[in-house]
Amino acid sequence: MIYGKIWCVVKPSVGMPLFLGGVAVTSLVVHFAILNNTTWFARFLNGPGPAAATVAAEAAAPVAPPAAKK
Repeated sequence: MIYGKIWCVVKPSVGMPLFLGGVAVTSLVVHFAILNNTTWFARFLNGPGPAAATVAAEAAAPVAPPAAKK
């Protein structure tokens, strides 16, 4: 471990929560920035809308076979 001696200065009971808290805060800041600066991210988080559900229902509907000609 390259930085193993850091635990001689900072107790792991203090350093690990700070590190993990920093990772969580950074993740939230990045997601917030993406949400505010793009148009597709909010739609991605909301999932498919009613239009997508209608298209999926129409695609799943069975199609009647063509009538036989005499």
